[in-house]
Amino acid sequence: MDELGRARYISLTTFKKDGTPVSCPVWVTGHGGSYEFTTGHRAWKTRRLLRNPSVRVQACDMRGRVKPGATRYVGTAEVMTSQEAVTGTERALLAKYGWQFKATRFVDGLRTRLGRHPVQEVVAIRLSLKEG
Repeated sequence: MDELGRARYISLTTFKKDGTPVSCPVWVTGHGGSYEFTTGHRAWKTRRLLRNPSVRVQACDMRGRVKPGATRYVGTAEVMTSQEAVTGTERALLAKYGWQFKATRFVDGLRTRLGRHPVQEVVAIRLSLKEG
């Protein structure tokens, strides 16, 4: 398995309209240059990716701090809305993260039911990356 495939978190950098980079840590699954994660359709990263699919990625910790010596990858992201894509990505994330993935989904659902989190459709993001 490669560096990003082994990583618990990756720092995903997307770009605002004016080109300003914005980084955030995400869970990721995949290997060999193709990686996926899920997020909400209204999330800022999703909105930025729909406008500009360019991304930069590096392995990081849960707070988004890039690991020393981590390779930088560049590429593009595709926002996928089909149920098949979302389900496939969620299965892969569940296989990698186990109970943590289940717990996150439970907490997100609870926050939504309590009105503390907006209702969002889940989308899958596919990253196509190369070293850069």
